Amino acid sequence: MFISKFGSAPKFYVRAPGRVNLIGEHIDYCGYAVLPMAIEQDILIAVEPVETQVLQLANTNSLYLDFSTSVNNIQINKTKPQWHNYFQCGMKGIQEHFGLNNPTGMNCLLDGTIPPSSGLSSSSALVCCAGLVTLRANGKTLSKVELAEICTKSERYIGTEGGGMDQSISFLAEEGTAKLIEFSPLRATDVRLPSGAAFVIANSCVEMNKAATSHYNIRVMECRLATKLLSKSKGLDWKKMVRLHDVQTKLGVSLEEMLTIVKEVLHPEPYSTEEICKCLGISLEELRSQILSQNTQDVSTFKLYQRATHVYSEAARVLEFKKICNEAPANAIQLLGELMNQSYISCREMYECSCPELDRLVDICLQFGAIGSRLTGAGWGGCTVSMVPTDKLNTFLKNVKKAYYQTDVQRLALENNSLFATKPGRGALVFVEA
Repeated sequence: MFISKFGSAPKFYVRAPGRVNLIGEHIDYCGYAVLPMAIEQDILIAVEPVETQVLQLANTNSLYLDFSTSVNNIQINKTKPQWHNYFQCGMKGIQEHFGLNNPTGMNCLLDGTIPPSSGLSSSSALVCCAGLVTLRANGKTLSKVELAEICTKSERYIGTEGGGMDQSISFLAEEGTAKLIEFSPLRATDVRLPSGAAFVIANSCVEMNKAATSHYNIRVMECRLATKLLSKSKGLDWKKMVRLHDVQTKLGVSLEEMLTIVKEVLHPEPYSTEEICKCLGISLEELRSQILSQNTQDVSTFKLYQRATHVYSEAARVLEFKKICNEAPANAIQLLGELMNQSYISCREMYECSCPELDRLVDICLQFGAIGSRLTGAGWGGCTVSMVPTDKLNTFLKNVKKAYYQTDVQRLALENNSLFATKPGRGALVFVEA
């Protein structure tokens, strides 16, 4: 297909995997560690560097239209997060990092097996893949950590205020192990998952595009505002504090103590912008220009108590999950399942990032033998991840298929790519024709 499209053969290929987050939802952008693993589904790009300074993009899926632009004039449209804009994010990140004045043109053909808008990080995998493509085509090198950090920053060109988990696991993943990913500085530690359990991904078939909807960025702002109010109440320099993790670090207390402080300082009723301004002693104009992101300027109420409670309790669950995996007690699978279930309840009740279809899917998974089941990714649609004893796997898959997918025509059509067991895969790489 590459040859029929561009009239010549590709010189190299780059792949970057999607990921499933086992536990630690919506806390990477608050500065807390998360626990994902790469999945086998990936984005694959065939590349031919060219003499002209033109980027030509084509996709094996005819739903995604061809695109071409000058490599010197990257315009990323935030209002419509189309596939080629994600490619341009990764490309722009590398160009800016090296200050490339004369970047190489490229012909690229993209193929992807990650279902889009499913919470398995297809968009970040595309940004990472594009970053690696641009790096290689321009003859530059970077470490995996540097690549992950650049791609995290560059995905923000499309308006997603992400925290870095997706890009980090895409580059730092290794086959056979999940990773505890910590930030500032970015580092990844192996987490051996218990044998005797499989992790099953089930797609709710409700699409959610992070860059196109405001839910995600509102949550980022609610965490930022909670950080400011908690900091101010404790006499910290609140103007410099951005993430909930910063408050804990500055106060030098445990996550459990932070949960008590949240109860003391914040009220469960939503905060109006007026009340926030009053608490911080700033004007509405200052709130909008100094704290709120572009796409949350018109939001009038924020739930701070619920969001901060979720983040601090979820951060503790991640550390507990890793500890159980390391110590491997006889009832490890039971304990990990309980943590996943607690995480889900917190996502649903405190972070409000579930939806009726995800709730139904989690119920079905638990009903048919999952020890733990939760939404994974941003939520509001996308996928669940369930931990299922290996000896029950086949009956589990059969029953979930029947109960969730075969009762709905639209889901039935998507069934084949919607329900599968997965094991930790390897990270992004480049391979060259021998």
